[in-house]
Amino acid sequence: MATSGKKGAKQKRAVLYVVGEPPMVEEYARIASDHGYEVLVQWTAGEPKSERTYRRSSIIPPGTSLALEVTNTDLETKQKNLQKLDKALPPTAAIVSSSVTVSASEQVMWIRHRHRLVGFCALPSFSEGPLVEIAPTVFSPVESIEVVRKFFASLGKQCEFVQDRVGMVLPRVVCQIINEAYFALQEDVASPPELDTAMKLGVNYPRGPIEWAEVIGIQQVHAVLSALRKDLGEDRYRIAPLLGQMAQTGEWWHRKLKEGS
Repeated sequence: MATSGKKGAKQKRAVLYVVGEPPMVEEYARIASDHGYEVLVQWTAGEPKSERTYRRSSIIPPGTSLALEVTNTDLETKQKNLQKLDKALPPTAAIVSSSVTVSASEQVMWIRHRHRLVGFCALPSFSEGPLVEIAPTVFSPVESIEVVRKFFASLGKQCEFVQDRVGMVLPRVVCQIINEAYFALQEDVASPPELDTAMKLGVNYPRGPIEWAEVIGIQQVHAVLSALRKDLGEDRYRIAPLLGQMAQTGEWWHRKLKEGS
């Protein structure tokens, strides 16, 4: 899918447009670029931290084959991004949008060409794995689903189709574990390194919950838990006060935790 053109002629690289929050924009831009795509990016908040540079553009080229929208924390901005993509892209081009904090079914109501949008699981660092969770909607034809499947296959990823629900599967589980760890942390049950070591040795996780929170980002974890609490209204998604404070105050709490660990 990364190239197109007539046999024997110089093949033109397929164009991918990635818009959203810097960590995930960078991750997918890197992976797609490494697999032969011509990638254009636009981040809507903050600045990227990677030294690798990508072609930044606020204009969506008419020949774009597929677009990724990877915003989780600011749904108003996400809606504007999707509407801009829907207006600029060819009607046949698919939009693959992160559906971790808002369902794909709700997102399709924001745009005109509802058939083109398919949800997927996007959180910082989750692109490292070989599997991608995909959430089609009732508006998703077989053709759109197949385009998305082939796109991720071209990146070396296997698709697992899941129900279109807030939190999806892995984010729901991981963020709940992180949240419980922050309850334990604020109650002085253990220090951050002790919590991480206990989880890694006890259940053979690749990362401890505090490490996972650092990699994913506290704001991202907070956004997932808030969306789950809003969607399901269950007390098990009540956010640990310490995690909530860290999401609001950022680096100050990070420094305090490291000093006390």
